[in-house]
Amino acid sequence: MDKHWLQQQVLERLAADLLLTEQAALTAHETATHEENIAENKYDTLGLEAAYLATGQARRAEAIRQAIAAWQQFRPRAHDDSLGIQLGAAVCLVDAQDRQQWVFLGPPGGSMKLVCEGQALQVISTEAPLGRALLGKCVGDEVAIEVPPHRLEFEVLQVV
Repeated sequence: MDKHWLQQQVLERLAADLLLTEQAALTAHETATHEENIAENKYDTLGLEAAYLATGQARRAEAIRQAIAAWQQFRPRAHDDSLGIQLGAAVCLVDAQDRQQWVFLGPPGGSMKLVCEGQALQVISTEAPLGRALLGKCVGDEVAIEVPPHRLEFEVLQVV
């Protein structure tokens, strides 16, 4: 599995998300400051609502910028069995119903689904419950996480 390709795909998706978020923030800001949206009474809140939206979009844009910086600094390495699963690992899991899934452990902010070499995989961070649970595990180990009201259990089948 080409981890550098995965990294590039995440960066491209994040860049597209940043562009959309910045455009949304600009539109909301323009709406908030447009002369037609000046409040005429206490019930006229369109300008105020647009200002709140612009602030939220600006915060989202900053979070995406931070994620982009983390993913740009990220250097995926080959898996080392002696260390167990670490940041940068691609992991195949199987659940109790014998369903397999692939996850790729990356820096925060890149949670998304991708297809690499015909294989669907979920990008997660080590801050996610499953990501935390996988750290240090090896092929054959059991991993369990609580997702109320359920307990999800997996076995590690393969690590790349």
